[in-house]
Amino acid sequence: MASFNKVILLGNVTRDPELRYISSGTAVTDIGLAVNDRRKNAQGEWVEETTFVDVTLWGRTAEVAGEYVSKGSPLLIEGRLKLDQWEKDGKKNSKLRVVCDRMQLLGSRGGEGSRGKPRVAATRGGGDEFDQSSSFNDGDMGEAPGADDDIPF
Repeated sequence: MASFNKVILLGNVTRDPELRYISSGTAVTDIGLAVNDRRKNAQGEWVEETTFVDVTLWGRTAEVAGEYVSKGSPLLIEGRLKLDQWEKDGKKNSKLRVVCDRMQLLGSRGGEGSRGKPRVAATRGGGDEFDQSSSFNDGDMGEAPGADDDIPF
């Protein structure tokens, strides 16, 4: 029987990531993501429901999150569901979480010099690639040669 396990979430980070490294040297961080759902109830009133999701990031994605993500940051997460099970004091516990395969930073950077430019950068879990198509350095936008020419429009 075939199966498919994919999750796509868009929400805000609930706490600052705490980057750590496991004994093999691989980076890992856990974040919380608040995902809002807005719908009408039986009385026709708008109701907002928030779901809190635990997300685990690995490798370069975890390092990028540790450097650029903070509480309140909007994120797009693609990943898969994983069920953790453990026993404590004779009681069986379980928790469903998302293991991130891809993270995309959204929103503005804030702070000095951001000029409201959107930040969009993506990382793929486990790999060393980091899409820096939108530079994190506001001052160096890599202008093309001749950019100082007067353009009439």
